[in-house]
Amino acid sequence: MATATLAKKKWFPAALVSPEVRACVAEWVGTFGLVFAGCGAVVIDKLSGGQVTHVGVGLTFGTIVAVMIFATGHLSGAHLNPAVTLAFAIFKHFPRRMVLGYWIAQLLGALAAAIMLCAMFGNVAFLGATLPAGSSEQSLWLEVILTAILMFVIMAVATDKRGGQPAALAIGGTVALEAIFAGPISGASMNPARSLAPALVAGVMPLQWIYVVGPIGGAVIGAGLYEIVRRAQNPA
Repeated sequence: MATATLAKKKWFPAALVSPEVRACVAEWVGTFGLVFAGCGAVVIDKLSGGQVTHVGVGLTFGTIVAVMIFATGHLSGAHLNPAVTLAFAIFKHFPRRMVLGYWIAQLLGALAAAIMLCAMFGNVAFLGATLPAGSSEQSLWLEVILTAILMFVIMAVATDKRGGQPAALAIGGTVALEAIFAGPISGASMNPARSLAPALVAGVMPLQWIYVVGPIGGAVIGAGLYEIVRRAQNPA
């Protein structure tokens, strides 16, 4: 009833009443928050001489993911990640017709956050862009494995009613854990939008293919593994 009333008002764009548009806006907001807080923690850690700390950066990423899932999960599912959206669509947990809209919203939200950080602080710490500290192969495999674990958890708590934990806490906790232990080597991105946006604004693009190929491959693997385990447990 409230939505119908708003739609009648001339100042309220009727298109925003569409659930698909609202979902994309929620993805924009959620991904903006993820990049602004997470990458912002990297930038401020650099500016403050390490006061945030590496553990603090990892906890910031995990906390903002959990917060944004609580805030936008009922509106869009809170994917906040193009790799997650693709994996959901491949395994029929998300309409394929909406994948492109979600990708655009996620990338634009991440890009807006990176531009805002650059405008506020300058190109400090490459705006939190993920860059391999070891070899490209190490970072690629880490991104595949980390994202596979993350996607397995997401499938368990977000698509299966039998998964007994709140989705936001389980997913945010997984992000924080993986960022803390793997961040020093690969940056622990697990998310193409989170990596591409600050890298594009900071001008450090050459190795960003790692953070596209790795998370996408890992998300598909993680979702596929969960589907196999679920069907093996309950073939019906």
